[in-house]
Amino acid sequence: MKEPEKAEIKRLSDQLDAVNHKSQPLLVAGDMEKLGELQKEKQKLEEEIARLRNVRVKKLSSEAQKLQKLTFSRAITKKEQANLGALKKSVRGIVIVHPMTALGREMGLTEVTGFAKSAF
Repeated sequence: MKEPEKAEIKRLSDQLDAVNHKSQPLLVAGDMEKLGELQKEKQKLEEEIARLRNVRVKKLSSEAQKLQKLTFSRAITKKEQANLGALKKSVRGIVIVHPMTALGREMGLTEVTGFAKSAF
């Protein structure tokens, strides 16, 4: 599942880097008019990046809240991790969260954890 916010943040960050590289020669040349335009563009890009990051955090937070509401959660053993397909077939609606993903880091997980409506 690709995140459109993440891709857009990356694209805007690349644009911001390009603006920063353009501003250095203008500063040396003393072209204040073009430098001012670049500063306005830079500020606009930074604001948009901040807005998208907030959207992404809210999206993650809502997903984390949904998982926390599920009635049962426990760490997934190494043996179960080796055969996640069978585990997912045997437990309907299970959601597996890895601690190294953005969602796992946000939730403060230290090991691979499964969330489900019923015990497994």
